[in-house]
Amino acid sequence: MTAVFVAFLQWPIFITRSSASSSMSQSIAKSEIFTPTPHITSLFIPPGFDGSRGTNRATGNRRLIAANNDIDAIKAWLTRYVDTKTTFANYRKEAERLLLWSTLQLEKPLSSLTHEDLLAYQYFLADPQPAERWVMRGGRRFARSHAEWRPFAGPLSSPSQRQTMTILNTMFSWLVNAGYLAGNPLSLSRRRRFKTPPRMTRYLEKDLWNEVKQTIEAMPKESKRECEHYFRNRWLFTLLYLCGLRISEVVNNTMGDFFCRPDRHGQKRWWLEVVGKGDKTRLIPATTELLAELSRYRGDRGLPPLPINAETTPLLLPIGGQQRPMTRGAVHSIVKRVFQSTALRLEAYGPSYKGTAARVKAASTHWMRHTAGSHMANGAIDLCYVRDTLGHESIATTSKYLHSSDDDRHQETEARHRINW
Repeated sequence: MTAVFVAFLQWPIFITRSSASSSMSQSIAKSEIFTPTPHITSLFIPPGFDGSRGTNRATGNRRLIAANNDIDAIKAWLTRYVDTKTTFANYRKEAERLLLWSTLQLEKPLSSLTHEDLLAYQYFLADPQPAERWVMRGGRRFARSHAEWRPFAGPLSSPSQRQTMTILNTMFSWLVNAGYLAGNPLSLSRRRRFKTPPRMTRYLEKDLWNEVKQTIEAMPKESKRECEHYFRNRWLFTLLYLCGLRISEVVNNTMGDFFCRPDRHGQKRWWLEVVGKGDKTRLIPATTELLAELSRYRGDRGLPPLPINAETTPLLLPIGGQQRPMTRGAVHSIVKRVFQSTALRLEAYGPSYKGTAARVKAASTHWMRHTAGSHMANGAIDLCYVRDTLGHESIATTSKYLHSSDDDRHQETEARHRINW
């Protein structure tokens, strides 16, 4: 057997192929597809898979990119998003998944995919089979270097499927415009019009947010380790709620980003400088309440109450005294566990709380950003201030958090605008 290493954009996959076989259907040892191998920087895909002779390759002289194979073409597309880390990571993930599925499941290059192939791929996203090859065991998320790593953590929901196909449609359209592909196989799909709700719905109302806080306050605090978990959860949810941080902003910024300066009246004001989406910097008011929680968390970790300038301590730390940033997945897991525990408490209240518990159980880390924005906007804070704190480009985005104005409008219409038959 001849070893073939596929490391697509830092995604190491180990597969084997028989050097004696000319049939691609006989060339892959299916049981050995996903054995991660670290520190692979080179890339090799057998000629039949690389797309250099893809059936959907464009002909003529209108090529606008230098790529001669699918990998290089996708890299050229992704280069447009390198300045936006989250977008780049999501787009790379979807391109990688499709490339693996095309190569290993259909045994054809990505540039040979047809409209029917992409329809089959969408069904595959809803149920990636065989699961032992494509799905991580127990729904857990393993690092790529881990032996249990797979491309999927589980089946994708309908909204996630739509997002995936939208991203891939963007990729295929760009490759057509670049003169690499002859046509977009997704352009034949029926376009569904999905209505965007006029107001944000993925947030926690005040009563549900109070339930989440009660869950954190009820955490055990007997041992040192239990206290460490408690103070970390309390600090994390403080950051998410008072600052409206994205999960990427929690893991990528440091405590040294807190600073103090006098206002126009000479009073000292603390701020948190955050580098966020699109590498844009914004200032978040560090309120007295936020500073008190920061001091409490730092005290539990044996640190001075307030950070010093240029301190490199991450905003959130692993358990056990390690001074390194946490991963997005680890932070997401902390938040989901708190939401799951809250949902279990609500379910214990009785059948009437079943719907409420389901809503909390469905919540994600990003819901906390929407919760922060909703509570600020409906708490009489100027929308321009909310916009600047959350880092929105437009006040129109911030206005989606104005739920109370809708409620007031409904109440006024109900009371004052009647037909009186």
